[in-house]
Amino acid sequence: MENINREKEIIKTSFVGIIGNVFLVAFKAFVGIIAGSVSIIMDAVNNFTDALSSIITIIGTKLSAKRADKKHPYGYGRIEYMTSTLIAVLILFAGGMAVYESIQSIIAVAIAVKNAIGLFFRKKGQKIESEALKASGIDALFDSILSTATLIGMLVAKFAGFYVEGYLGIAIGLFILKSGLGVMKESLSSMIGDRFEREYVVAIKEEINNIDGVCGCYDLILNSYGHNKNIGSVHIGVSEALTAKEIQAIERKISMLLYSKYHTIMTVGIYAENLSDAKSKNCLKSTLDIIHKYPTVLQIHGFYLDEDAKTIHYDLVVSFDDPEPEETIQKIKEETELANDGYTVFVQYDQDFSLSE
Repeated sequence: MENINREKEIIKTSFVGIIGNVFLVAFKAFVGIIAGSVSIIMDAVNNFTDALSSIITIIGTKLSAKRADKKHPYGYGRIEYMTSTLIAVLILFAGGMAVYESIQSIIAVAIAVKNAIGLFFRKKGQKIESEALKASGIDALFDSILSTATLIGMLVAKFAGFYVEGYLGIAIGLFILKSGLGVMKESLSSMIGDRFEREYVVAIKEEINNIDGVCGCYDLILNSYGHNKNIGSVHIGVSEALTAKEIQAIERKISMLLYSKYHTIMTVGIYAENLSDAKSKNCLKSTLDIIHKYPTVLQIHGFYLDEDAKTIHYDLVVSFDDPEPEETIQKIKEETELANDGYTVFVQYDQDFSLSE
């Protein structure tokens, strides 16, 4: 229901943008033809691209809301990131035109309309977390800034006797290009896969750790497939004494929590922990002493000593700042084996998906 309401809000907001920009296209085209001004007619074309941005937003929103299917089992939510990328291209086009032409609209009413559209889009985009609407809002606001600067330039030329309009157009056009690149960088980063905000990750881990029977929460991985459409995995530590039935009950609680509160389909992996006996505790302590010599190691988890098989297993999370993480892990593995004669050590390398700032 929340996604349906969000889709309706985006489409409704985009229609407002289309109506406002179509009005400006007609108004500026009429004035440009009557006044014989190529610059005003060109500005009408620019407003047409703004209307096109809103149309792209509507199409992208509709497509991203499609249900998952056999070909795309994760759904179509990431189309929204592609939408904001296309709008970023339009912003770059507008900035390039501003630099090339060094002129924009000269009608005061157009400034007011574009400013209102820009603020409306940005507010709605922030409220419902729509990158496409926020990008369209930025586009409209920059049109308003350009129009204002051009009007100021004309007044300076008229009353002060020197021409600054072209220079203002170039300066602001370059600023628009910079902002357009920023929008594109953000949307492309989302398509590649951004790290989730640390506060969000910490909140999830705390809730999982508070579930009875969970001895630790590790290896949390989250992937976004659109607004409120996440798929992830996590490992939890549990006592080796628990039965399969008890472990399944814990797994179900975690899965339901993540789905209902965090809109995430979560796969839960299990680490059996046997730190109740003195041998395992001492072995873990000596291993920690080794690991503390390596500042790029952020965490150890999944520690298990198998006395019968003479094996020691654990996972290490290594910072992205470590230029040679595999080499670091190999050194730790060798030192652990030296400290535990007769045991074979197995170390799993885990990437830093969510631990660091």
